[in-house]
Amino acid sequence: MYVPKESQPKQGGAAAKGRDGEKGGKKKIVAQNKKARHDYAIIDTYEAGIVLTGTEVKSLRQGRTSLTDGFVQIDGGEAWLHNAHIPEYAQGTWTNHSARRKRKLLLHREEIDKLESKSQETGHTIVPLAVYFKDGRAKAEIALARGKKEYDKRQTLREKQDRRESDRAIAAAKRKQRGQ
Repeated sequence: MYVPKESQPKQGGAAAKGRDGEKGGKKKIVAQNKKARHDYAIIDTYEAGIVLTGTEVKSLRQGRTSLTDGFVQIDGGEAWLHNAHIPEYAQGTWTNHSARRKRKLLLHREEIDKLESKSQETGHTIVPLAVYFKDGRAKAEIALARGKKEYDKRQTLREKQDRRESDRAIAAAKRKQRGQ
């Protein structure tokens, strides 16, 4: 039986990848900087591409990296990721990379200008939040952030604990209601 081409299901493209027409596919998170969300109040987040060498990509695909000491600095109109630790690739030869070298971030000019002007204000900094693969390309989620004081950190922990307790109480009440 002949089926017209228009009514046949598509093999590839956005529908096959589950994107539902939106740009961007699945994320495979390699590393997150949970300490940054604790130590800083996040003002705005950006997605940036990372310029990497071959052995860095292979090491990232093994899921080995650390962002705890990382920060972003704007030099000469370009964004650079400093102190992000991507260990040397085990099977690498003389082509291996240094673990803590600075890496260029790919952002739009307007985003770089905005980040540069905001980061020069007192108390503001740019921190990496996560490194992940999106459609086979290495990306970094960076954030414009403001440092928290100790009492701010305690306040956010208290709010998180209160929210968790209220969610538990609501869930327990729902379970009790269903049991009757």
